[in-house]
Amino acid sequence: MKKTIPIGLLIFFSVLSLFVGVQSISITHLFQFSDLEQLVFWNTRIPRTASLIIAGATSSVCGLIMQHLTQNKFVSPTTAGTMDSARLGMLVAMLFFPASSILIRSFIAFIFAFLGTYLFIQLIKKIPGKNQIMIPLVGVMFGNIIGSVVTFFAYQFQLIQNMTSWLQGNFATVTKGDYELIYVSVPILIICYFFAYKFTIVGMGEDIAVNVGLNYERTQMLGLLLVAVTSSVTLVTIGGLPFLGVIIPNIVSQFYGDQMKQTLWITAVSGSLFLVMCDILSRVIRQPYEVPVSLIVGVIGSIIFIVLLVKGAKE
Repeated sequence: MKKTIPIGLLIFFSVLSLFVGVQSISITHLFQFSDLEQLVFWNTRIPRTASLIIAGATSSVCGLIMQHLTQNKFVSPTTAGTMDSARLGMLVAMLFFPASSILIRSFIAFIFAFLGTYLFIQLIKKIPGKNQIMIPLVGVMFGNIIGSVVTFFAYQFQLIQNMTSWLQGNFATVTKGDYELIYVSVPILIICYFFAYKFTIVGMGEDIAVNVGLNYERTQMLGLLLVAVTSSVTLVTIGGLPFLGVIIPNIVSQFYGDQMKQTLWITAVSGSLFLVMCDILSRVIRQPYEVPVSLIVGVIGSIIFIVLLVKGAKE
């Protein structure tokens, strides 16, 4: 498959995203917007589409990095406890720093996301045989344990509704002035590209990495830091996007291979394309209402994830 096809599709659906929604905006009015159309276009549609592209790209790349760090095709921030750990950080921020800014909440979520992911990495080192199916299942159980703790304390302190509304993946509330933190993810994507070759070597195993002179532990910690930052920023600004980091890297690897430096950008583009398409579907499936995009991503992603698991088990 040519790499230009996903790029062309992303441009097409991104433009389409600017004109789809409750407030109808005709593409024929592009250079003569009414006041209402101009307000909607610049304050909601442009920020929404930009955040979709960035969130889809970073979530997919995070999954790609996690899969190399753990040497497992089914690991991502949503199946390794990263997102659930970030949720725990959000709960701590709400309990102890209720008036904190979004930057402070993101920092606390980052700390917990990093610690949770590091704990998961140490946990899977104890699993004998490195079973491809067992590791993501352990990750899901690990995340569910953390999620249960979050739910318990959120219920005790009457924060269930706040946590649910805050962390649900939904781009309907993205407006100019309250989403710009997600741009932090853009330079992280660039950093990931420069270290992609090293992450590829880490994905071959510790022995090979050490033999070629690579500091395995340091590179792994760098990868965890990058994943934790992007995951926490995405969670705070957008919400959870289940399975996105698992399915996109796997689909891309089937067409373009596993050399991360060659597949990183096409993985980012494919993740953005998938998320933009899901968001458009969430807007038109039940007009004039919107279905949370996390529901669409979760339904489609879970089906693909199950297919990948079955396929992996047969192999």
